[in-house]
Amino acid sequence: MTLRTFLLGACSALAFVGMASAETLTIATVNNGDMIRMQKLTDDFKAKNPGIDLEWVTLEENVLRQKVTTDIATKGGQYDVLTIGTYEVPIWAKQGWLLPLDNLGPNYDVDDLLPAIRSGLTVDGKLYAAPFYGESSMVMYRKDLFDAAGLKMPDAPTWDFIADAARKVTNKDKEIYGICLRGKAGWGENMAFLTAMSNSFGARWFDEKWKPQFDQPEWKDTLDFYVKLMKDAGPPGASSNGFNENLALFQTGKCGMWIDATVAASFVADPKQSQVADKVGFALAPDKGLGKRGNWLWAWSLAVPAGTQKAEAAEKFVAWATSKEYSNLVAEKEGWLNAPPGTRKSLYANADYQKAASFAKMTLDSINSADPTKPTVKPVPYVGVQFVAIPEFQGIGTAVGQQFSAALAGQISVDQALKSAQQLATREMTKAGYIK
Repeated sequence: MTLRTFLLGACSALAFVGMASAETLTIATVNNGDMIRMQKLTDDFKAKNPGIDLEWVTLEENVLRQKVTTDIATKGGQYDVLTIGTYEVPIWAKQGWLLPLDNLGPNYDVDDLLPAIRSGLTVDGKLYAAPFYGESSMVMYRKDLFDAAGLKMPDAPTWDFIADAARKVTNKDKEIYGICLRGKAGWGENMAFLTAMSNSFGARWFDEKWKPQFDQPEWKDTLDFYVKLMKDAGPPGASSNGFNENLALFQTGKCGMWIDATVAASFVADPKQSQVADKVGFALAPDKGLGKRGNWLWAWSLAVPAGTQKAEAAEKFVAWATSKEYSNLVAEKEGWLNAPPGTRKSLYANADYQKAASFAKMTLDSINSADPTKPTVKPVPYVGVQFVAIPEFQGIGTAVGQQFSAALAGQISVDQALKSAQQLATREMTKAGYIK
């Protein structure tokens, strides 16, 4: 063997080792605007971590939940980083399905995370997911349409005001609908909205003995109000609309009001994305005078499944995507308006952000006012504002959501939907051992 052959062989071997040492992280995420933006900005992460490649699996919300839940429950190991919510984190951490985030780096500043958001992602003092963005819900409305109708939106409206205003603002001939609300079936789609709404009407999922409450007048009042309002003032095909569909309707000028996640504020107020950006106002989620508003508490967060073989690299990515530096990167590239909201105290103390985001204080007030430990007017045995933090809720919530979506579509009556919801929830809760 000549020296040249030997050296060529050695170089090839080293190149192979270098290739082999590059890790590819598979990241499962939701097709929301902030997550899409994150994918576009990952060159920054790769430049700082040249040994790590990224592969994205981007899915619609209901599909993401189904696939990620199946994978982690069966220890399938398809994903190295998961996008999951406040509902899953404590349940999955207790099952041993998630790794604690102990190595986010010296500059991460966990204490900068908003307490309301951080506490929902913490189990036994350990953080099991890092919030990418946090949210509550609020009213987004068209100031120009309200002015034309002689209406003034209060900072803290009632449901009766919302319903009256929605009907007055509606002009179906011009394809302007007074209100856009979630109708797409799913525990995190229509049931997130309807559960938060029902809290303000005095309803609850279960009484103190875990008996379902869909046969009670508060749920009947909630669903009657919702279905009638959407029939009078909502867009056609509303039973198919979730967050993304209503966002598109609002941005193109089709909605007088939209009650949904506070995270949507930056999208509807951004002139690059919204045709009505200069006409949007914000208000707290409505109430019925019972002491609870119809707002929720949520964070889309990044977590590392226990089944990954690439935990160290995965945690590096989680730290990058949820850091203060990432917010600065978004601000540099796309302006402070688009910084991921609802996770860090420092963002809400930032004068540049406050100036760019007229909705900043309303978002923070909404997040801070939601109490997962006391979500309802009457006492309940569960934690969670727009969900019930038990493993069975995912299946029950989606099944109930299908009934309520069918009622909105006019396929069944409100009474039929509530009766079916009561029956299926009772059956599942009995089978799971909650009802003795």
